[in-house]
Amino acid sequence: QVQLVESGGGLVQAGGSLRLSCAASGLTFSRYTMGWFRQAPGKEREFVSAVRWTTGSSLYSDSVKGRFTISRDNAKNTVYLQMNSLKPEETAVYYCAARVGVVLTSVNYDYWGQGTQVTVSS
Repeated sequence: QVQLVESGGGLVQAGGSLRLSCAASGLTFSRYTMGWFRQAPGKEREFVSAVRWTTGSSLYSDSVKGRFTISRDNAKNTVYLQMNSLKPEETAVYYCAARVGVVLTSVNYDYWGQGTQVTVSS
Protein backbone atom coordinates (compact mmCIF):
# COMPACT_ATOMS: atom_id res chain seq x y z
CA GLN A 1 0.00 0.00 0.00
CA VAL A 2 1.39 3.35 -1.06
CA GLN A 3 1.67 5.95 1.67
CA LEU A 4 2.87 9.52 1.35
CA VAL A 5 3.22 11.58 4.51
CA GLU A 6 4.06 15.26 4.30
CA SER A 7 5.57 17.36 7.04
CA GLY A 8 7.34 20.67 7.50
CA GLY A 9 4.55 23.11 6.86
CA GLY A 10 3.93 26.09 9.10
CA LEU A 11 3.78 29.85 9.36
CA VAL A 12 6.54 31.96 7.83
CA GLN A 13 6.94 35.62 7.00
CA ALA A 14 7.15 36.80 3.43
CA GLY A 15 10.65 36.32 2.11
CA GLY A 16 11.28 33.44 4.46
CA SER A 17 11.98 29.78 3.84
CA LEU A 18 10.51 26.40 4.65
CA ARG A 19 11.48 22.85 3.78
CA LEU A 20 8.74 20.32 3.22
CA SER A 21 9.31 16.59 3.48
CA CYS A 22 7.40 13.68 2.01
CA ALA A 23 8.09 10.25 3.45
CA ALA A 24 7.10 7.57 0.96
CA SER A 25 6.47 3.88 1.45
CA GLY A 26 4.99 1.03 -0.54
CA LEU A 27 6.60 2.16 -3.79
CA THR A 28 9.08 0.57 -6.11
CA PHE A 29 10.91 3.83 -6.26
CA SER A 30 12.80 3.31 -9.48
CA ARG A 31 9.46 3.17 -11.30
CA TYR A 32 8.00 6.39 -9.92
CA THR A 33 8.08 10.10 -10.36
CA MET A 34 7.34 12.27 -7.33
CA GLY A 35 5.66 15.63 -7.36
CA TRP A 36 4.60 18.54 -5.21
CA PHE A 37 1.34 20.39 -5.72
CA ARG A 38 -0.46 23.13 -3.83
CA GLN A 39 -4.01 24.31 -3.42
CA ALA A 40 -4.94 27.72 -2.08
CA PRO A 41 -8.41 28.44 -0.67
CA GLY A 42 -10.92 28.81 -3.46
CA LYS A 43 -8.42 27.88 -6.14
CA GLU A 44 -7.63 24.80 -8.14
CA ARG A 45 -4.75 22.58 -7.25
CA GLU A 46 -1.61 23.54 -9.15
CA PHE A 47 1.62 21.80 -9.98
CA VAL A 48 4.76 23.01 -8.23
CA SER A 49 7.58 20.60 -8.97
CA ALA A 50 8.50 17.00 -9.82
CA VAL A 51 11.55 14.79 -9.51
CA ARG A 52 12.54 11.46 -10.95
CA TRP A 53 13.67 9.01 -8.28
CA THR A 54 16.37 7.36 -10.31
CA THR A 55 18.21 10.35 -11.74
CA GLY A 56 17.10 13.29 -9.66
CA SER A 57 16.04 15.14 -12.80
CA SER A 58 13.54 17.84 -11.91
CA LEU A 59 10.77 20.00 -13.30
CA TYR A 60 9.38 23.26 -11.93
CA SER A 61 6.46 25.50 -12.59
CA ASP A 62 7.46 28.91 -13.87
CA SER A 63 6.12 30.57 -10.73
CA VAL A 64 8.61 28.83 -8.43
CA LYS A 65 11.60 28.34 -10.70
CA GLY A 66 14.73 29.75 -9.10
CA ARG A 67 13.21 29.86 -5.62
CA PHE A 68 12.14 26.29 -4.90
CA THR A 69 14.32 23.20 -5.05
CA ILE A 70 13.07 19.62 -5.13
CA SER A 71 15.33 16.78 -4.05
CA ARG A 72 15.17 13.21 -2.84
CA ASP A 73 17.04 11.04 -0.40
CA ASN A 74 16.89 7.49 -1.67
CA ALA A 75 18.19 6.03 1.59
CA LYS A 76 15.39 7.69 3.54
CA ASN A 77 12.70 7.28 0.87
CA THR A 78 11.97 10.95 1.28
CA VAL A 79 11.36 13.80 -1.13
CA TYR A 80 11.98 17.38 -0.10
CA LEU A 81 10.83 20.76 -1.30
CA GLN A 82 13.02 23.64 -0.21
CA MET A 83 11.06 26.86 -0.58
CA ASN A 84 12.85 30.19 -0.45
CA SER A 85 11.66 33.78 -0.86
CA LEU A 86 8.12 32.78 -0.06
CA LYS A 87 5.26 35.10 -0.99
CA PRO A 88 1.90 35.58 0.76
CA GLU A 89 0.06 34.35 -2.34
CA GLU A 90 1.83 31.01 -1.91
CA THR A 91 -0.22 30.29 1.17
CA ALA A 92 -1.77 26.91 0.46
CA VAL A 93 -1.99 23.27 1.39
CA TYR A 94 0.99 21.55 -0.18
CA TYR A 95 0.58 17.96 -1.34
CA CYS A 96 3.07 15.28 -2.19
CA ALA A 97 2.13 12.94 -5.02
CA ALA A 98 3.52 9.94 -6.88
CA ARG A 99 2.92 8.62 -10.36
CA VAL A 100 3.92 5.40 -12.04
CA GLY A 101 6.48 6.07 -14.72
CA VAL A 102 9.64 8.07 -15.13
CA VAL A 103 8.40 10.87 -17.31
CA LEU A 104 8.63 14.25 -15.62
CA THR A 105 5.18 15.72 -15.87
CA SER A 106 2.65 17.86 -14.04
CA VAL A 107 -0.31 15.55 -14.66
CA ASN A 108 -1.65 12.06 -14.05
CA TYR A 109 -0.46 11.42 -10.53
CA ASP A 110 -1.76 8.24 -8.94
CA TYR A 111 -1.17 8.66 -5.21
CA TRP A 112 -1.52 11.62 -2.88
CA GLY A 113 -0.57 12.55 0.65
CA GLN A 114 -2.85 14.30 3.11
CA GLY A 115 -1.19 17.69 2.66
CA THR A 116 0.60 20.15 4.90
CA GLN A 117 -0.43 23.75 5.43
CA VAL A 118 1.95 26.55 4.51
CA THR A 119 0.99 30.06 5.55
CA VAL A 120 3.03 33.04 4.42
CA SER A 121 2.30 36.25 6.28
CA SER A 122 2.83 39.68 4.76
